[in-house]
This record gives sequence, C-alpha cells and structure tokens, in this order.
Amino acid sequence: MKFKKIITGLTLSILLASKVTVAADFGKGLLAAHSGDFKTALSEWTPLAEQGHAKAQYHLGVMHDYGRGVSENDKTAVKWYTLAAEQGYESAQYNLAIMYRRGEGVLENNKTAVKWYTKAAEQGYSKAQTDLGNMYKNGRGVPESDKTAVKWYTLAAEQGHADAQYNLAKMYENGEGVSESDKTAVKWYTLAAEQGHADAQNNLGIMYDYGKGVPESDKTALKWYTLAAEQGHAESQNNLGIMYDYGKGVPESNKTALKWYTLAAEQRHAKAQFNLGIKYDDGRGVPESDKTAVKWYTLAAEQGHAKSQYNLGIMYFEGAGVLTDNRRAYMWVNLSTYNSNDKNGPKAKGIISKKMTPASISKAQDMSSRCLESGYTDC
Repeated sequence: MKFKKIITGLTLSILLASKVTVAADFGKGLLAAHSGDFKTALSEWTPLAEQGHAKAQYHLGVMHDYGRGVSENDKTAVKWYTLAAEQGYESAQYNLAIMYRRGEGVLENNKTAVKWYTKAAEQGYSKAQTDLGNMYKNGRGVPESDKTAVKWYTLAAEQGHADAQYNLAKMYENGEGVSESDKTAVKWYTLAAEQGHADAQNNLGIMYDYGKGVPESDKTALKWYTLAAEQGHAESQNNLGIMYDYGKGVPESNKTALKWYTLAAEQRHAKAQFNLGIKYDDGRGVPESDKTAVKWYTLAAEQGHAKSQYNLGIMYFEGAGVLTDNRRAYMWVNLSTYNSNDKNGPKAKGIISKKMTPASISKAQDMSSRCLESGYTDC
C-alpha cells in the first residue's frame, strides 16, 4: 500500500474555471473520475496531456501512481508529474518531490526532491513547505539548518497545516532555530492538537502535566492524553495509565491504569511494559504473577530499558517467575548499570557476584557484551 502524495483537483468546481473546449473535455474526465469511471477519464485526459494540459498531466500522474484505471507504474507517474511540474503546477511539483525523495520511479535523489519541494513551497503550498522544513531540519539534500526549517514550518503553520504546527512547536520547545519559548510551543501544540494531531495532543498533555508554558493542570493534561490515547498513541496511553495509577486529575484506578498500560505495552512501548511488569510484580490491580512480570520486564529490557533490565536481573537472582540464574542476573544488572546512573546497579552486581566464581563472572560479562552488540537480539 502506498502512503504518499496528495490527490487534488478531483472536484467539480474546475468545470466552471474555463469556457474553452479543452477545459470542457477535461471536465468530462473529471466527472468520470469523480464517479469512479477511470477508463473514461483516461481517454479524455490522455490527448489533453499530450497537448500540454498541465492539470491533465498531473491527473494522469496520479492515476499511474495509484493504479486507478491503469496498471500502477511509478515511472509513468514520474513522466506526467514532471511535465506538469515543469509548467509550474504546484501539486505535481510536490508529488514529484516525493517520488525523488523515496526513489519511486526514479533514482532516490534528495537534492532534486528539495528542488521540487522548493518550487511548490514558494507558491505557498503548505504540504511542500512542511516537507521542505523537514529536509532542512534533517539535512537531507541540503545543509542542515534549523533556522531555515523554522522559516518553512512557520509559513505552513500559519496556513493551518497541523504537522507544521506540531513541528514548529517542538522547535520552540527545544530552542532549535529560534529562542526557546514554552509559551509559544504551547500555542502551536494547541493549534495542532485541536485539529486532532495525536503527537501534538500528547505533547500538549505533557506541557500541562509539568506546567511548561502554562499553569500546571492534571485535569487538562488528562484531557489531551485521553484524546491522543484514544487514537492509539502509545506514549499517551502510558501517560494516561500513570495518571490513573497515581490519581492525577482523576480518581485513582488500578484497573484503568492497567488497561492503558496494556494497550501501550502491546505497541512495544518500553516504559509501559515496565509499568505493567511492576503491576504484576506487586499485584496492584491484578493477581500477583512473577511469571507475567518477567514477560513484560524482558520485552522492555530487550529494548534497552535500564529499569526493566535491573528488575529482570533481580528476578533471575531470586528465581522469581524464572529459574535462578546468576549469570543471567549479572548480565541484566550489568546492562542496566551501563544504561543508567542508578547507584543500585553496582550494589546489586556486588551482591550477585558473591554467589559466582570468577569464571562465571567473566562468562556473564561476555554475555553482556554479546547482548549489547547484537542490539539485544542475542541475550
């Protein structure tokens, strides 16, 4: 499945744009496409496109891009997008930029992508302005420049583009390309969040949770976390679990906390997996289960979560939910010490090592190195 580009112009309003015969033919194709009759649209648009009709060229590009009425063909899509883009048609310029950025129908070329994004962005095309901001932010096809990224994000954000508003908010929150301003970050997060942007809703929740740029408000944080969590946003689901777990802005509820932790944990959110492990470890809101706690600690530990690695090491040392294994206990605590500054790690390593021989400790250290070097796939 393709997730790309915009499909504009498939509206009947274009029929009123011109009185010439060519436009009428284009309009007939537009009516056909609007009703799902892409065969007729193709027959109407092809001769027009071959005569240099930019909108017909663009729509033929879309048809080949998505396989509507024709076999999907990225190369042919690029051909038609290029012809329309060279005539200054901004939607085609934007789609052509994406083809070059992703290497679809052409060799991947970020510099050429930037060229076409810029042409569309300079015409005020907000999607292109947002993507161009991303290219400057990440140094793709251009030298990295937070200041230039802010410029393009701002132009798109002022047109109401939610992704640009979110990106601009992050720039202000982190002081990247602009002077740091939590208050301005909240402004842009709010505008994006009100459009249903889940990342913005989550970040806005965090701003209210910690009183950054706004007065601290657990209830308002809860509101925004909930809206994002209901869209499946894993971090918000975990944050919402914490709110219910500790009764922040809402009556304490282990059952509801467990619900949200589980939803986030099932999306591989390491902090939620850790929090869920704690729940089962302590029997809070669920029957105590060392075995289930080990399951969730392991999943988080294998993502590099230091607290989970520490707890998992202790589970192996104590034989809780797993067979006692001092080498594995040492390995996980050793990794947690590597990944954090927690003073408990070295103390636990000292206790565990007293139960081990020098050879066994050496083996556990080798296991730690192998686990880390493999990206936690060989632990």
